[in-house]
Amino acid sequence: MSGGPLIVQSDKTLLLEIDHPDAQACRMAIAPFAELERSPEHVHTYRLTPLGLWNARAAGHDAEGVVDSLIKYSRYPVPHALLVDVAETMDRYGRLQLANDPAHGLVLRALDRLVLIEVAKSKKLAGMLGDKIDDDTIRVHPSERGRLKQALLKLGWPAEDLAGYVDGEAHPIELAEAGKDGRKPWTLRSYQREAVEAFWAGGSGVVVLPCGAGKTLVGAAAMAEAKATTLILVTNTVAGRQWKRELIARTSLTEEEIGEYSGERKEIRPVTIATYQVLTSRRGGAFTHLDLFGARDWGLVVYDEVHLLPAPIFRFTADLQARRRLGLTATLVREDGREGDVFSLIGPKRYDAPWKDIESQGWIAPAECTEVRVTLTDAERMSYATAEAEERYRMAATARTKLPVVKALVDQHPDDQVLVIGAYIDQLHQLGEYLDAPIIQGSTTNKERERLFDAFRTGEIRTLVISKVGNFSIDLPEAAVAIQVSGTFGSRQEEAQRLGRVLRPKADGRQAHFYTVVSRDTIDTEYAAHRQRFLAEQGYAYTIVDADDVLGPKLPTVD
Repeated sequence: MSGGPLIVQSDKTLLLEIDHPDAQACRMAIAPFAELERSPEHVHTYRLTPLGLWNARAAGHDAEGVVDSLIKYSRYPVPHALLVDVAETMDRYGRLQLANDPAHGLVLRALDRLVLIEVAKSKKLAGMLGDKIDDDTIRVHPSERGRLKQALLKLGWPAEDLAGYVDGEAHPIELAEAGKDGRKPWTLRSYQREAVEAFWAGGSGVVVLPCGAGKTLVGAAAMAEAKATTLILVTNTVAGRQWKRELIARTSLTEEEIGEYSGERKEIRPVTIATYQVLTSRRGGAFTHLDLFGARDWGLVVYDEVHLLPAPIFRFTADLQARRRLGLTATLVREDGREGDVFSLIGPKRYDAPWKDIESQGWIAPAECTEVRVTLTDAERMSYATAEAEERYRMAATARTKLPVVKALVDQHPDDQVLVIGAYIDQLHQLGEYLDAPIIQGSTTNKERERLFDAFRTGEIRTLVISKVGNFSIDLPEAAVAIQVSGTFGSRQEEAQRLGRVLRPKADGRQAHFYTVVSRDTIDTEYAAHRQRFLAEQGYAYTIVDADDVLGPKLPTVD
């Protein structure tokens, strides 16, 4: 179709002209299978990857639909070789299947005999496969189910896991939609219900929903489906206690049925909430707490913020393939490149709701994203220019020139709850002093964190300065403004999490504001552009303004 917004190139890059009237519809059509790589003002670059196509295939999209979308929106004829390659790549998923054979137990079964012959000869599968049962079936050692899936993915033949799951130890869990302890009746939103159904039909896998869209309720509903003991893995103790409060309020579970396994407590109960940090802590070089995975006959394992899953948890998850596994996240992007391990060991993407779809239904707040560029002083520029390469980002990100800009932004929102988020502790202390605002950082005790978060929720505190602990799993529904001053280099997942802090819908329907303050003509600007890729993929546009537009014509000096 001529005149479309998309240029499809033979190297598997897709160029989307975002000013085109059909750009939004095209973006929605390609989002399930294409990954955004660059997002400058006028043309966004996407790429087709095998993992993206396999995730789309596992989520129910077929090659015909992908090809139709490319042809429909392409400005020029789509290279025939690329269309063939898309179809053949998606067809590789499921040519091998893991299944439970009544007579032989776990087996690898082929829909294509020659593929089975090919992979069986691979040294990467040494020790994972047992005897050949017939020309299309090979026995698999049950303990190798996860590692085999990892290896097959790397060989380019991702297996469809149809081997089923153990039920685990039964435990009664129901959703309390009629209301509990005097609370109003409520019901699962349509997309939450669809997410649970898609997960349950697949048996294990990942649900991708925006921050503020109620991923915890998806987890609770999956638990109500499983009606079994459940292990929930979370990023930190504060997040774990939020999970516990939500489960007590929204399900039939009582406080006595839910255990906390953290640095402070070691409770193992029918529903146990454990932190990644305690599970990956070592003593004498050994992971002393990983026995928790085998402490009960878990029927369901929930991985909150699965994009942050530490490597040791992957290793242990390889042994948990007979348990149902639910990953919850706002983005499948991992900065360490281990998306393939999430696909193999937790499961493929089962459900993905575009952020703008959820926003249009009123379930998350509309957000305006603004990048404010400051100009360094001559002294700061000299220090930056003469610094070692590894120090330059820190110097640009923590420039004191940013302080008056942050204060001006806070002052522009006198009636809003404001989060100021940064990555460097000395910068946070400068900001706390400059804004006369309390600080939450890694060393802040859980008790003090919860006190400050509660004061922020009630409006007693209007501005809060937070470190990377604010990146995830913190429920601050009235936060309407986030000001980001520094980050983890160019982390796209961090950008998504930080915007998520202000996306919970406001009681009066107000718009959310997300500001990023960056130093012009430095690596800070480059990293900001990289971080913004994921949000651009979700349809958020950044407006770039100069610091003078925020401050007025003269930039105040900072002592």
